[in-house]
Amino acid sequence: MKYKQLLISNLIAISAFACNAASETTDWMTDNTFTQGVEGPAVDKNGNLYAVNYGKDGTIGKILAKDSAETYLTLTNGSIGNGIRFDKQGTMYIADYVNHNILKVAKNSKVVNVHAHNANMNQPNDIAITDNGILFASDPNWSEGTGNIWRINQDGTTTLLEENMGTTNGIEVSPDNRSLYVNESVQRNVWRYDLDKSGNISNKTLIHHFQDHGMDGMRTDRDGNLYIARYGAGQVAVLSPNGKLIKTIALKGKHPTNVAFGGENGKQVFVTMQKRGAIETFENDIAGRNY
Repeated sequence: MKYKQLLISNLIAISAFACNAASETTDWMTDNTFTQGVEGPAVDKNGNLYAVNYGKDGTIGKILAKDSAETYLTLTNGSIGNGIRFDKQGTMYIADYVNHNILKVAKNSKVVNVHAHNANMNQPNDIAITDNGILFASDPNWSEGTGNIWRINQDGTTTLLEENMGTTNGIEVSPDNRSLYVNESVQRNVWRYDLDKSGNISNKTLIHHFQDHGMDGMRTDRDGNLYIARYGAGQVAVLSPNGKLIKTIALKGKHPTNVAFGGENGKQVFVTMQKRGAIETFENDIAGRNY
């Protein structure tokens, strides 16, 4: 009897572990729809989802519905996109890491213009935007394990805010536009800065350090919580505004590159998956900052 009870207990424990380890997401776009450079992602005011490198590098894909997408535009001059953001007017901004540019595409247009260029950038990677249209770009140097933070002003001029950090990657603004968050992938640190209305940063504070795996893109929800793509861990980690780990969402793949909120109520989260060339999705309990 004792052996039987022990066996049942072990089976229950194994079953519980399997449930906890199982993916909490489903596929929105299946394997190899995008290249392994899949990134972005971003949702416009009409609820359309976009991500970079659809079918081949150098493209921007528009996802029309589950398992349905099309090429929205193809970049020229060898440009390859990474992060995408939209401003209040519907302008799309794209980090072009090959040519050290921030590109822009006006609402209802497919004409690509250079919004900002700075040859001193390593490779603008992810971008964040305030409600009044100030952009920020992470700028990693992967070979050196260092990185910078740039401000891209509304007139297209650039300002180096901080240099010689770790490998700066994910970057995001808080819902009240008073904090800027930046993570360092290799060093596994998440930093918070005070942010003023002119886009100046101060009071750099380490709010979280992960013990393993990397980090990539991140977004905030309406309550200011951070959703971080945990590259290699196969998770989206959710931190409070002060850096407390609230929960993790298990993914099907192991290599998420970025996240974005969308759906009818802003509570659907889309996760770009590098090795799979896919997009996974899950339903959240809080809407994204931009909804």
